Amino acid sequence: MEETMELIKRAHQGDKEARDQLVLDNSGLVWSIVRRFQGRGCEMEDLFQIGTIGLLKAIDKFDLAYEVRFSTYAVPMITGEIKRFLRDDGMIKVSRSIKEMAMRVKTVRESLCFSMGREPTLEEIAAAVGASKEEVAASIEAGAEVESLYKTINQNDENGLCLLDKIVDQDERQEKLLNHMVLEKLIGQLGEKEKEIIVRRYYHNQTQTQVANALDISQVQVSRLEKKILKQMREQF
Repeated sequence: MEETMELIKRAHQGDKEARDQLVLDNSGLVWSIVRRFQGRGCEMEDLFQIGTIGLLKAIDKFDLAYEVRFSTYAVPMITGEIKRFLRDDGMIKVSRSIKEMAMRVKTVRESLCFSMGREPTLEEIAAAVGASKEEVAASIEAGAEVESLYKTINQNDENGLCLLDKIVDQDERQEKLLNHMVLEKLIGQLGEKEKEIIVRRYYHNQTQTQVANALDISQVQVSRLEKKILKQMREQF
């Protein structure tokens, strides 16, 4: 963590090599977030590039006075950047002709509803638009699908959450639950001292110096033990 803070400090001073090293060190974090959006209509490499932009923003905006780990601060920045890209770019690709047809169908339907005093049938809309029933149905379905994903769930919610956010959040909760189960098993296999170091460092966000004082050992010993434990856990993971 001290090394990361030093790199961030240098990056804020204009050190490009330090900034590039931070991106390299956290590329795995970006990929872990990108995988949550797999199968949503965009290439993984493209999402990785967008996620990296979020990472760079996190590097530039991170305050060294924050009492949090950099990765904790970076995750929502990376996730938010990807979500904004998907929302703005449109995760569901609908052709221009279908979009235009959907607009015509909507206008005609509203006009027919007003003139007929009832909901028009598919055949009546198709006749008025001058298209086949299949084309009209496809445009209605495509428009409804996009709206349902991007429509704000709660109009009073200042965050403007849409169904897409809920879907992604559910995936994130499932992934966090799985990771928690795996980590719980790995931590359970550690010795008492090793377990206490990991719990204090990553659950209580204590510094290596604080852990050293609590365990009555040196900060150097904590650093060495932490690296050894993390390596062991990564291999088992």
